[in-house]
Amino acid sequence: MTPVGVEAVAEEVLGAIRERGTYRRMRVLDGAQAPHMRVDGRDVLLFAGSNYLDLAHHPAVVEASIRASRELGCAAGGSRLITGNLALHEELEEDLAKFLGLEASLAFNTGYMANVGVIPALTDLGDVVLSDALSHASIIDGCRLSRADVRVFPHGDLDALEGMLREVASTHRRVLLAVDGVYSMDGDVAPLAEMIPLAKRWGAMVLLDDAHGIGTLGAAGRGSAEVCGVDLGGAGVDILVGTLGKSIGSFGAFVAGSHALRDLLVNTARSFIFSCALAPPQVAASRAAVSLVTSEPWRRQYLQDNARRLRDGLAAMGISTAPSTTHIVPVIVGDNARTMAICEALLERGFFAQGIRHPSVPEGTARLRITPMATHTGEEIDSLVAAIADEFARHPV
Repeated sequence: MTPVGVEAVAEEVLGAIRERGTYRRMRVLDGAQAPHMRVDGRDVLLFAGSNYLDLAHHPAVVEASIRASRELGCAAGGSRLITGNLALHEELEEDLAKFLGLEASLAFNTGYMANVGVIPALTDLGDVVLSDALSHASIIDGCRLSRADVRVFPHGDLDALEGMLREVASTHRRVLLAVDGVYSMDGDVAPLAEMIPLAKRWGAMVLLDDAHGIGTLGAAGRGSAEVCGVDLGGAGVDILVGTLGKSIGSFGAFVAGSHALRDLLVNTARSFIFSCALAPPQVAASRAAVSLVTSEPWRRQYLQDNARRLRDGLAAMGISTAPSTTHIVPVIVGDNARTMAICEALLERGFFAQGIRHPSVPEGTARLRITPMATHTGEEIDSLVAAIADEFARHPV
């Protein structure tokens, strides 16, 4: 067998990626995450991030991080089960549980690690996971690692879901429904008010990944479940997955639910057990930010007002943002090359609204994925709308 080097593998794979027009590179950003940043050397308005509530550089969040760094250092020093379980971690988890009205929570290093930890902890051979066709990659990979049977239903299709639940309820040991709350590329909210009672009727556990909903939606900021009138815990969501790196403005993630769930994860979730604990500065920053989510509700109100202004402004220009009802606002372009040409033209004009292509979205649905922040002004939103409309005219289909 002829040996194959890394360079040869890279040339073959990257060549195919370039040929189909989906080669990606990392942009370089300068400055704090905020409405105004420097991107690839240009001063721009940022409409591509997930710091939705503009808490990442909030003075209270920064000060909490500095204080923790000074007093506790910049590393936890080990995994949570050996030397890394600081009182600060436990305090954050108590804060999150109280904020969400749940019994307990457990911090993970990323949302991806949370899903690839919790799904295999709950399911195995002989079990089944039901998943929406547009589920996040971390749910997909968590399903693969679980070794459970996986059934995928069309996006938001309640009839298809009910048919699957009826089929698997008597043939599998455990049934888990795993869905996103807010879909990260479309900005629509899952039909949780109908979906969760349906799952419960057929004896399924419910995992809700609300990475984009926690902090941004609902009167109390409890996310898509709150908006849909669904309970967290009890007869509602059994397992809630959230992130600390989006609306919370820090880094990390969490799984929240019952005490039994937390204990199960501490003992079985490999991505938790075999990872170094979150660094103290990030944990302290998260605690400060969670407090601000509660004490400054105007942030999520301004965020949703800005998103509505953006959607309405684009609609007035004849540009659809369907199916979005949230702060993730897609503008479907379709063609990869046209999408990126509009993205680059907007960047030159001072707006960073990232173009998204396959495999992040299905082929033929390349789009601008626009994410306003709570602290963008109305005039900034309107200027982006005008620029997008202009570039659509300059780059016709």
